[in-house]
Amino acid sequence: LAKLGVERVVCVSFNGRFASQGAAEFVSEVLLKKLGVKALTVGDDFRFGCDRRGDFSLLEAVGRTHGFGVEHTRTFKVDDERVSSTRVRTLLASGNFEVAARLLGRPYSLHGRVVRDQQLGRTIGVPTANLPLLPQPLTLRGVFAVVAELANGERPPAVANVGFRPTVGSKRPTLEVHLLDFSGDLYDQRLTVYPCARLRGEVKFDDFDALKAQIHQDQAKARRYFATAEADLTTSLPLASAPLGRETASSDFTSADDAADTNDG
Repeated sequence: LAKLGVERVVCVSFNGRFASQGAAEFVSEVLLKKLGVKALTVGDDFRFGCDRRGDFSLLEAVGRTHGFGVEHTRTFKVDDERVSSTRVRTLLASGNFEVAARLLGRPYSLHGRVVRDQQLGRTIGVPTANLPLLPQPLTLRGVFAVVAELANGERPPAVANVGFRPTVGSKRPTLEVHLLDFSGDLYDQRLTVYPCARLRGEVKFDDFDALKAQIHQDQAKARRYFATAEADLTTSLPLASAPLGRETASSDFTSADDAADTNDG
C-alpha cells in the first residue's frame, strides 16, 4: 500500500458493537463524524450495515447532501472471471496458489518478524522461525512447502505450518517456518513467506515422537516438490494449482488416528 501512495490506513476492530451498526449509523458515525470523508471509492457491489441496506446508491445520495464524492471500482476480470477477495481466499484455501497469483497480480505471501517462542522445534531437531499471526479467521491453515525470503534477499526452500499447533495446545495462530538446509539466527528479522504447495492439514498427534516422524515426512515431500519443479528460487516460485496428495478440508485438523488417508499423499 505504501508503494501505491497510501499515507494512512485505519484498522477498525470488527467487534459486536461495530457489526451491529445499520447503514445510516455507519455513514453518520464513521464516515462523517470520525473520518470526515471528502471522497470515497468503493467496489461496485459494496454493501454495508448490519441490514446490508448500504450500497453505492445510498452513498451517492449521502455524498450529494454532505458534499463528498463517491466513485466505484468497476468489476475487474481475469480469464473472463470476476476477481474478488472471496474468490482469492477460496483458491488459497484449496491450495491453488498458481491461479491465486494470477488474480492478485503477484504471488500470495505472509510477512512478519521472527519472535522467540517455546523453542519446542529445537528439542526434536527441527528449529523453526515463528511469526505470530493476527487472531482472525485464517485464509490458510495446514502445512505447506514454502519459499522464505530473508532480509538479505536469500530465498531458501522451507516447510511451514500455519495454524494453532494442536499437538502443543496453542491458543493463538502462528506461522512456523523450518528452513531446509539452513543454519543461522533469524530472531527479530523480517521474513516474507511464499506458500507454493499445500502438503496436508493440521493434525493433533498423540506425542512428540509421532509429530517428529510426520515432520520428517513433510520435509521429504517438500524436497521432492522443489526438486521436481526445477525452479530457480532466486527468480521464480513453483506455485502449485492443487494440494499434493489427498487432503482434508483446509480449515480442519484431525486426530493422528484419523490422519492416514489425509497425510500419506
